[in-house]
Amino acid sequence: MIVNTELEQKGNLFPRKVISYSKDVDVLEFRTENGVILHLTVLRDSVLRFRFATENTFENDFSYAIDDDANRGFNHLEVNEHETEFCVTTSKLKCCIDKESLQSKIYDLKGNIILEDELGFHWEESYEHGGNVVKMSKVAQDAESYYGLGDKPMHLNLKGKRIENWATDQYAFGKDKDPLYKSVPFYMGLHHGQAYGVFFDNTFRTFFDFCNERRKVTSFWAHGGEMNYYFFYGPNMNDVITSYTDLTGKPELPPLWSLGYHQCKWSYYPESRVRDIASEFRKLRIPCDAIYLDIDYMEGFRCFTWSHEHFPDPKKMISDLAEDGFKTIVIIDPGIKIDNDYWVYKEALENDYFCKRADGPYMKGKVWPGECNFPDFTNPEVREWWAGLYKELIADFGVKGVWNDMNEPAVMEVPNKTFPDDVRHDYDGNPCSHRKAHNIYGTQMARATYEGVKKYAYPKRPFIITRSAYSGAQRYTSSWTGDNIATWEHLWIANIQAQRMSMSGMGFTGSDIGGFAEQPTGELYARWIQLGVFHPFCRTHSSGDYGDQEPWSFDVNVTDITRKFIELRYQLLPYLYTMFWQYVTDGTPMLKSLVVFDQEDAQTHYRTDEFIFGNHILVCPVLEPNAKGRRMYIPRGTWFNYWNKETYIGGREEWVDADIDSIPMMVKEGAIIPKYPIQQYVGEKEIEELTLEVYYKEGVEKSVVYEDAQDGYDYKKGRFSLRNFSLKGKDNELIINQYKSGKFTTPYANLKINIFGLPFVVDYIEIDSEKVSLKNCQFNPTANTLVIPKDFSELHLVGK
Repeated sequence: MIVNTELEQKGNLFPRKVISYSKDVDVLEFRTENGVILHLTVLRDSVLRFRFATENTFENDFSYAIDDDANRGFNHLEVNEHETEFCVTTSKLKCCIDKESLQSKIYDLKGNIILEDELGFHWEESYEHGGNVVKMSKVAQDAESYYGLGDKPMHLNLKGKRIENWATDQYAFGKDKDPLYKSVPFYMGLHHGQAYGVFFDNTFRTFFDFCNERRKVTSFWAHGGEMNYYFFYGPNMNDVITSYTDLTGKPELPPLWSLGYHQCKWSYYPESRVRDIASEFRKLRIPCDAIYLDIDYMEGFRCFTWSHEHFPDPKKMISDLAEDGFKTIVIIDPGIKIDNDYWVYKEALENDYFCKRADGPYMKGKVWPGECNFPDFTNPEVREWWAGLYKELIADFGVKGVWNDMNEPAVMEVPNKTFPDDVRHDYDGNPCSHRKAHNIYGTQMARATYEGVKKYAYPKRPFIITRSAYSGAQRYTSSWTGDNIATWEHLWIANIQAQRMSMSGMGFTGSDIGGFAEQPTGELYARWIQLGVFHPFCRTHSSGDYGDQEPWSFDVNVTDITRKFIELRYQLLPYLYTMFWQYVTDGTPMLKSLVVFDQEDAQTHYRTDEFIFGNHILVCPVLEPNAKGRRMYIPRGTWFNYWNKETYIGGREEWVDADIDSIPMMVKEGAIIPKYPIQQYVGEKEIEELTLEVYYKEGVEKSVVYEDAQDGYDYKKGRFSLRNFSLKGKDNELIINQYKSGKFTTPYANLKINIFGLPFVVDYIEIDSEKVSLKNCQFNPTANTLVIPKDFSELHLVGK
């Protein structure tokens, strides 16, 4: 074993020689002569877990991040002992453990190195806090790139970066600012055409270094806890993401309305102002599904109360808004005002539900209501109590969703912006300090909120949004990227963050459109709305300190542009809903950075601006003022410009025109894009016809359309409609096959099909092998449109 002498002199300790090995089903145990234990668990053929203990002792094996329903099981497991190493082989990879050092090397079955230890596991005793600082270092392979780690506002490729995970309230953060609101200790490496992932499941303050300190070394470490990480083998990035998302969990389908447009501000009050905002949306015919109430709806910022001055009859207001299609979302923060006349405070106090300092008193900190105590959401009894507090808001008043903010947890007027390290937490029966619980506090708050909203919204689906999150939070909540700024730089950051969150398993994410702090120009707002409608969560939000930020707050031209793009989002709702269904079912990222879409093309490895929305739509925002278009990289293949239907051959940069009322947007050849008619809110109209936009391709392409009742849980009983389309184009033929599954009956009878790029003149049409009259299917030879029954099996267009 090679040990860095300088590191040893600095107090680092290393595993020594392996003295015993044993196997218990899928867990391989290696013990060393100096008390280090490695448990190597084979979860799946492509997923390994490495868990190290020192002093012959493991902690209780507990994690908030791991989903109970994660897939387990492998097809092949073989262990061979050699002179210098143990080698573990599955049907996907081989992992070898060095007998002298516990250092590991992971290969594919062809013998290509995927990931190898540099120094491997080592640790340093923490005399200040007790326990260990646990460390791991890996060899950086030639031309290796790195991606992931949640909401980091920096270049998509993390090579050369050093990153910290410590959930932090970073008001008006900037490019490369770190840490931020979320802690997602999962990254992907890509080299020699192969991708892998590492999830360091450690909730202490963690760090990642991607060749920053040492050019050929990647490392990660934590200020406590265990060296406990999972390895995922691709070889495709999409496979890595789906494996990670399976391990940490997937959400339920959200209600379709939550994918509509949302409007928010700090703050809409009094009631008359809320009604005016709603009225203006309907008057100007700008679609909107949700209006948010920030902290001013409360009585003195006390959670679960209403200001009688500003909202004298909230139940009637919420009901009236609902009749006009608006869902009301309210904010709830973790800080509970210290007030003996406040019922929530008294209940928590009587039941001992607040977090305590190490020497006994309750944790006290200042937030919006003033001095507050804070519930310990890591205590299951507290979570159950918290969930019950939502009965009035949800079941009685009709609130449709809850927005959890300030839950890093944020504390005002203290240097570290949060709880002191000595605050104690239950941690579901594993008592610990705030050093361990900090990064998961916000997730456990969102979890408790989710459980309450789900209970009282039933039989409808819940909607939760959180600012702070740890891996696995996607099981309970959507998120947004925090307090950004109305600048062009932040438009770039918003694009990066949404892509990175999607590849980090938390796809239901968006930014504050237009910027939270300061005031955007009309041009900046227009460009931001153009990007925001392609993010899974779509909400305008602002501080209100610099002026209004509703779609009509600028000039008429910006209002018209905003309406145009929000209408486009509502048309694309079946496409977006299908994306979400694929995410919920398979863990497929809803936004795909170009490197995820085509990792074999080296040109994609450092691209930041372009991304794939779903499977077939390419989007590239305009990120600078006064632009009439931009250069963008078009992935390999043939693409149609969405606006003018011109075709582009990919694999190179192209100039694409995009004046202020447009965004570079392309559709992959062969795609079938479903569209609904424009609605002012989800459910305003019964869908009488589903439009399919078909983009001709010589060859084969597959598309999917998922639909259900748009809310509720009948889809879990098979009441959904899944249309699987296969398009096959030839010189003078176009064949579209449909295979439909599910028991849900869609309300429309027909499909309107618009075909673009058809290279021949249609001579005749067959539906399910029977020739049909062009007149009967309303065929328009100029536009190549037709209307056919929705449940056809094969559509065949033949050219002259």
